[in-house]
Amino acid sequence: MCDDSGRLGRDPMAASTSEIPPPWVAAEDHRQTRRARIGSRCLLDAASPILTAATRLPDPLPHAAVRAWGRITTRFLRVEIAAKGLEHVDRGGSYLVLALHEGLADVLPLLRLPLRLRFAARGELFEWPHLGSFLTAGRHVRVDDVPSIASLRRLRTESAAVLDAGESLVIFPQGSILGVEIAFHPGMLRLARWLGRPVLPVVLSGGHRVWEHPYSPVVRFDQKMTMHVLEPIAAADFDAATARRLERRMKRLALQDLEAPARRYVPERDGWWDAYGYEIDPDFEDLAVRVAAHRRLLAS
Repeated sequence: MCDDSGRLGRDPMAASTSEIPPPWVAAEDHRQTRRARIGSRCLLDAASPILTAATRLPDPLPHAAVRAWGRITTRFLRVEIAAKGLEHVDRGGSYLVLALHEGLADVLPLLRLPLRLRFAARGELFEWPHLGSFLTAGRHVRVDDVPSIASLRRLRTESAAVLDAGESLVIFPQGSILGVEIAFHPGMLRLARWLGRPVLPVVLSGGHRVWEHPYSPVVRFDQKMTMHVLEPIAAADFDAATARRLERRMKRLALQDLEAPARRYVPERDGWWDAYGYEIDPDFEDLAVRVAAHRRLLAS
């Protein structure tokens, strides 16, 4: 059985994120290992040429193909997904889906939402083998790693086009898989207000146990994930105070989940990610102090 001995203790940004390491598989016996290897290849090659080709078919076939991929991957990796609150979703609706983020496996529960989904993804993911082709062919929305006026204008335009087509757009307001302590980006919240569509909050936890790239090359078999779908919030009601209350509620739910624990950020273990512009949620005061001290040391 593989374990966490493959954890990467160095700064994950020291290597290119487009270089996906060969996965190790954590399973109990040879039969599980075979299943997990198939599932890990499905997960890591999420945008195989066949799936990428399917994105060019007439709607709704591309969405059906992606859902089929999600079911196959979930079954082979034997991920147990507890989906709660699906009654809050209007199947005919179009939402801006705000989701907590722990890694690539987060897409597996999200595909259980009864919606046609597009994803907003970091620009670097568009450069990954296979995945980049899939994101481009599927007209998913690119979020530039270094924002500019032009890139923000494009983000608004492409996001609006997704919603105008009757689809829903998934954005990860933390912009990071570091852990639950990462603060929501104000820019993503402003985008929600600007788009003028209902916000559908989704609390995800446990996904980092399936695959924790770039911290560990281990793909784990037989893990649990939880998805809590909260009540939609009208865009007109989504002011700064509401957004802050929502952030606290989402993180509180994730931290309360003992079956599928949320990922916690430990810089001494995970690296400091100095090349990334992230902030620590002030509610996690001890971690915020340590990150601030580290940044002061770098600047001195």
